[in-house]
Amino acid sequence: MTASNAPTTAEELRGAGLRVTAARVALLETVREGDHLGVEAIASGVRERVGHISLQAVYDALHALAAAGLVRRLDPPGSSALYEGRVGDNHHHLVCRSCGAVADVDCAVGHAPCLTASDDRGFAIDEAEVIYWGLCPACSTGSSS
Repeated sequence: MTASNAPTTAEELRGAGLRVTAARVALLETVREGDHLGVEAIASGVRERVGHISLQAVYDALHALAAAGLVRRLDPPGSSALYEGRVGDNHHHLVCRSCGAVADVDCAVGHAPCLTASDDRGFAIDEAEVIYWGLCPACSTGSSS
């Protein structure tokens, strides 16, 4: 552990059972420093840090990091997958129908899973994924003029 007791990126990868590589470290740091990034933006950020990396290697690493719970994959209907570093808190998202901007929003009500299903059909629900759709402030202002 570091002096601040926060684990380094490499320690987090090891702790998740993943092999530590420069590309994985750069990828995880890029996602965490970004804001709901697509694969191309992530690949660009990784290339700025470590040089060449194939798009397939980025997809493979993102899959491994998401499976390990180090990043979260969002799949807004009608758009490409996005990735974020905010994990483990079951937050939700706001998506602009016009420009596609995405913003985090905390749980709708109470603790995870935040919502109570009208009929859980016997499932032991532990997470709810909510996407609020509308217009962001910039698009809302632009459409009202």
